Amino acid sequence: MYYGRGLSLMWDPTYLLIIIGAVISMGASAFMKSTVSKYNRIMSASGLTGRETAQRILSAAGIRNVRVGAIPGDLTDHYDPRTKVVNLSQTVYGRNSLAAIGVAAHECGHAMQDAENYLPLRLRTQIVPAVNIGSTLSWPVFLLGLLFSIRPLTTAGIILFSLAVIFQLVTLPVELNASRRALKMLEGTGILGREENAGARKVLTAAAMTYVAALAASVLQLLRLVLLAKGRSRDD
Repeated sequence: MYYGRGLSLMWDPTYLLIIIGAVISMGASAFMKSTVSKYNRIMSASGLTGRETAQRILSAAGIRNVRVGAIPGDLTDHYDPRTKVVNLSQTVYGRNSLAAIGVAAHECGHAMQDAENYLPLRLRTQIVPAVNIGSTLSWPVFLLGLLFSIRPLTTAGIILFSLAVIFQLVTLPVELNASRRALKMLEGTGILGREENAGARKVLTAAAMTYVAALAASVLQLLRLVLLAKGRSRDD
């Protein structure tokens, strides 16, 4: 609780929202890692690696201006619309597991979105600078407003943090759409059979759950800021 004009070190019940968000995020992350680990042990019948899968999907989609590259790390895979590169991690680029193929196809799904000028992807890319600023300034601005009882600052902090929530909200349909494109291409090109495609679907579904969890955690954090601001207003 907040008392007087300072910040109390006593237990704040809104911390429960942070705990719930953390539990949701950790659960989704653990589920994703477990699912990826399982399907990393199952090799595809085609024998295609993540790199070869990406190249075949891009070719089948008629995308000629995107290249496939390797980057360090695990689960660091991403598509960069600025450089037109499908970046595959070390555990995906040269492996032929169902997990590697599913992840590679998913990143190609983003390349297809880019090629079609998919509106949610374009919007997500455009709001990144504002989201970065909001993520950096939201808490300092909010805490200053709370500490010195300056309501415009607490409101500004909430608005700045809302940008992160909007980003997560826009990201979710972008990721789900990329996975749908990926699964369609994997089956349509014959890279995976029906049963194998089911395995890749489980990998991509588990990955999607991390984005759902991130959105839930952000909403809970935003709710906490609103409750803290209202609580301080009552104290004043």
